[in-house]
Amino acid sequence: MAKGKRIDNLSFEEKLQLLLIPENVQPYEVPENWCWIKLENLVSIATGKKDANYGSKDGEYYFFTCASEPIRCSEYSFEGKAILLAGNGDIGNISLYNGKFEAYQRTYILENCKYISEEYLYYYLKCRWVDYNKDKIFGTTIPYIRLGNLKEYEVPIPPILEQQRIVEQIENLFSKLDEAKEKIQAVIDESENRKAAILHKAFSGELTEKWRVSKNKSREEWKSLRFGEVADIKSNLVSPNEYLEFPHIAPDNIEKYTGRLLEYRAIEEDKVISGKHRFYAGQILYSKIRPYLSKVIIIDFDGLCSADMYPIEAKENTKYLWYYMLSDLFLEQATTAGSRSVLPKINQKELSKIKINIPSEEEQIEISELLDVIFLKEQTMKENAEESIELINMMRKSILAKAFRGELGTNNPEETSSVELLKEILITDEE
Repeated sequence: MAKGKRIDNLSFEEKLQLLLIPENVQPYEVPENWCWIKLENLVSIATGKKDANYGSKDGEYYFFTCASEPIRCSEYSFEGKAILLAGNGDIGNISLYNGKFEAYQRTYILENCKYISEEYLYYYLKCRWVDYNKDKIFGTTIPYIRLGNLKEYEVPIPPILEQQRIVEQIENLFSKLDEAKEKIQAVIDESENRKAAILHKAFSGELTEKWRVSKNKSREEWKSLRFGEVADIKSNLVSPNEYLEFPHIAPDNIEKYTGRLLEYRAIEEDKVISGKHRFYAGQILYSKIRPYLSKVIIIDFDGLCSADMYPIEAKENTKYLWYYMLSDLFLEQATTAGSRSVLPKINQKELSKIKINIPSEEEQIEISELLDVIFLKEQTMKENAEESIELINMMRKSILAKAFRGELGTNNPEETSSVELLKEILITDEE
């Protein structure tokens, strides 16, 4: 019941009206046999007892944090079915759990549900909790939700049978979407493996085998050269003060394994003070830090790059060399050549010794053009798959939104109103 009100002397109807949210302040319209109630009148709300620095250890109970999956702990503060909400940090983290558990401070525990099933409330919170709190979040470094705002949260209550139908329909539709998402995700996850296999075929000669036959050429014409023989590793450190408006490229501006340039800023924006390498359009930029991440791009503009990178000028076909540097044939050598164990780094001498398989210039061009076509198709397929997953996520949101407006096609308007359930519980409480 609403805190601070003396309800003992209220009539039955007055008590009922205290529970119900008036129609003129309801968040949105719902079917006539539904009603709206504040969360504090639906559940018991508690908070976690443990400090955020509490250490976890193995045991038979679960320990919930406000920002991660549950981990094992040997003691517990709560027991039973409960919904756990992150009160700070990852505000959108919501879990439905049944068992023994502990929780950090500012993890809100919702239990002892009345008029409503835990599963129904869980899905409703997943639907509207984050959007509801957009203008109710406090704190700057670590955002948090006040208990008072949680108590005031409005929840639509359908009849009990409709609650069950809604949960069943959501889980049925979500199961189908999850199955589709799993298959699409497998396509994305296999993308890098497919690209690695294609690159291996390219630089072992398999990709252009038919081409060589048509040109009366042989794989035996290929040469094995050292990197230093096919490219110049440039070292051209300059003062950044003279290039304030130039682009600044660091290892973090290159996506690992893909050869894609990410967002970057100018020297002045990055407040660069130490010496940087001057690079030129058409060169290859390669991160010598953590060579196992395979961060390498062909750059199409002038600028400055981190001293942890090498500007490289190819003596052979630039596109061919760049693709080779993305291949496992190159990566395996670069990874094993890298010095230092704490922060692996490949120095110029080690890089110069890496072996490169080099065909004729004509075949280098053929391989590069074939890879361009294949990788464009691969990238398009991956982007389409990612768009499909985003569409599935949007469909999940749409399903939830419809569910809690009575628009899933499960509501029976002739079913007894949920207000009658409230009356029955009130009568039972009074007895």
